[in-house]
Amino acid sequence: MTKVLFLQGPPSVFWRELSDAFEARGIETKRVNFSFGDQVYWRKRAAINYRGTLRKWPRYLAELVRREGITDILYYADRLPYHRLAARVARKLGIKCHAVEFGYLRPDWVTLERDGMGRFSHFPNDPDHIRRIAAKVGEPDLKTRYPHTFGQEATNEVIYNLLAYFGRGMFPFYRSDKYYDPLFDYLSWLPRMFRPRFDLPEGYFDDKLKRNYLIALQLQSDYQIRANSPYRHISQMLEQVIQSFIRHAPENGRLVIKQHPLDNDLENWRKVVTEMAARYRIQNRVTFIEKGNLAEILRNCHGAIVVNSTTGLHSLRADVPTIVLGAAVFDIPGLTHQGGIDSFWRHPERIDHKLLADFITAIAGTIQVKGNFYHPEGRKIGIETIIDRIVGDLVNQPDAYVAQPPRLAWKRLPPVKQATSVLPGALDLGGGEILGSGPEPALSAVRAGDLADRRGGNYR
Repeated sequence: MTKVLFLQGPPSVFWRELSDAFEARGIETKRVNFSFGDQVYWRKRAAINYRGTLRKWPRYLAELVRREGITDILYYADRLPYHRLAARVARKLGIKCHAVEFGYLRPDWVTLERDGMGRFSHFPNDPDHIRRIAAKVGEPDLKTRYPHTFGQEATNEVIYNLLAYFGRGMFPFYRSDKYYDPLFDYLSWLPRMFRPRFDLPEGYFDDKLKRNYLIALQLQSDYQIRANSPYRHISQMLEQVIQSFIRHAPENGRLVIKQHPLDNDLENWRKVVTEMAARYRIQNRVTFIEKGNLAEILRNCHGAIVVNSTTGLHSLRADVPTIVLGAAVFDIPGLTHQGGIDSFWRHPERIDHKLLADFITAIAGTIQVKGNFYHPEGRKIGIETIIDRIVGDLVNQPDAYVAQPPRLAWKRLPPVKQATSVLPGALDLGGGEILGSGPEPALSAVRAGDLADRRGGNYR
């Protein structure tokens, strides 16, 4: 008999409505609150308010699972502190865990994966395996049907985190995963609201002789950077990519560095990028922007560089060669560039469009759920599918669960140190410093290949 334990969920009524729907089918649910934000968004009786320390949480959870006969654990964002430990406990006890997040196929999809995501995803990365899955599942509905606004997402995020922040007296040992102090984080938005946002200069793409490469920045606070990439700080990625660009990109190459739309400006990326470009003497080849139409930018780009942002999926679908520098579920031979960053500038690997279609079909049928945390009808549709998959033991099915997560092997970049530099005063962050015992595709040594430019001609 299925019995579901809910841990932390998205800042939305989605979690509560999902629990209600389970119970409407006769399936018992339990809930653990860790913060006042959890408590307010749950608003159901009989929830457990855990006020112990993070250190004592694993033993507490093991006792709770045994006592209550829990069969499945649900959590939002698999690398949150309590959820990482819950996954370990569940493995030892033979309990199934399910990670929920915003979908890879945004805007109206939700991710539902066994155990974890990113580095810890069990979804296969073998192209033939993916093709076999695609042949077993139906064609996905990729039309956007359940959108939500930025205001809905941001408002709920702010309310949840401020409730957790000011309710610390009720949960004194609560350990948040927040990179910044929430109050400081949100107050930093005030000056940003009253200044212009930097866009590309008018006519930037008019010169068709230029080769344009997009670097899509993520949030420094994003746990995908902290848990699923080799970088301790995004500036390390910028340093490494720019050094490679100087050494190996064509002379008519240009970098467009786009800030994440939800960035709070605390890292001051414009200043970082400006100073870095000046240090490497490539000010006229680097443009930093804070806004812009992503689809239009991609139409005019010859390559996209991401750590593990879902912008990489957008670039693949736009037929733009893409390299992933962290761990991402779509970093697959035949989709993304598997050679090192040095070879990417002139010899990007072609996108296998049939494999891309099969990949989208495969994830939609196994680890994606059509729906939305904030759209009423989207919540209803998503909830029904999630329950069907969990009760029917269909999460990561058919055949989309590899026992050993295939993206685990990499080593975090060591703290920056002085090294032989490409220019006086620069820091040399060669890809070899990031590698562990085995090669990591995006950061391995250069693999030359004379691949044609998708718009005609070769990168020479």
